[in-house]
Amino acid sequence: MTAADVSASAAPGVTRPSAFMAAMALCRRELVDFFRQRARVISALATPVLFWLLIGFGMGSSFRPGGTGKQGFVEYFFPGIVVFAVVFAGIFSTITTIQDRNEGFLQAVLVAPIPRWAIVFGKVLGGTLIALVQGGLLLLLLPLAGIGVSVASFSLALGMLALVCLGMTGMGFMFAWKMDTVASYHAVMNLVLMPMWMLSGAFFPEAGASGWLRWVMRINPLTYGLAAFRHMLYLDDAAVRAELPGFWLCFAITALAALGTIVGAAAIVRRRD
Repeated sequence: MTAADVSASAAPGVTRPSAFMAAMALCRRELVDFFRQRARVISALATPVLFWLLIGFGMGSSFRPGGTGKQGFVEYFFPGIVVFAVVFAGIFSTITTIQDRNEGFLQAVLVAPIPRWAIVFGKVLGGTLIALVQGGLLLLLLPLAGIGVSVASFSLALGMLALVCLGMTGMGFMFAWKMDTVASYHAVMNLVLMPMWMLSGAFFPEAGASGWLRWVMRINPLTYGLAAFRHMLYLDDAAVRAELPGFWLCFAITALAALGTIVGAAAIVRRRD
């Protein structure tokens, strides 16, 4: 997929349809680029599974989350590791924005007769789909974690993951658009992402944190995305859901965060500097 293909999909005289086609071309380019790199695909799936096995079983005997005592650490940690996988997959898929700039592809797309929001839509949608594929495959391991779900619960959980992916990929795009090198992007996103993930309730519940950490967890939007995901996994388990923030609060904050990052990314791209 070249810049000429994107430009061709945006022929003069065709406005909205051409913008959509250009966005889809960029999205397809992200997916093809990802799946062509076999090592990247394998490592993207193997890393979260390895983390879950080593940390989950290593700490399982010394950790008891929540107040009901029903969940062991391996089960508790699994939804957190799924969110870990999709968040980092969505974020780091936007590294291609920096690579495209350095290779001249992005400059060619910017001069194409398409609205700039199409660039945001295409790149973010591609990253979201990549992350969602990884999340969906990891969810197949739910029985190994001791979590039994119905088809409806699985589908709703996947939908919540998509919303989390969308927001985090949009955030990654905002950072990538302003970065000049991949190394600086890695450094900044690791500084931002690791604390966000660790203080989202993925690694330990809010009830077990100290006072000031609880406040940090409460203002972390990823906390609510993970909690909404847990709600969907435990639709029939009132005891587990009772320890989580309310679902509609979680859904609203996650949706607003996703919308905010997309709008912010579109605003940044519209600037002519």
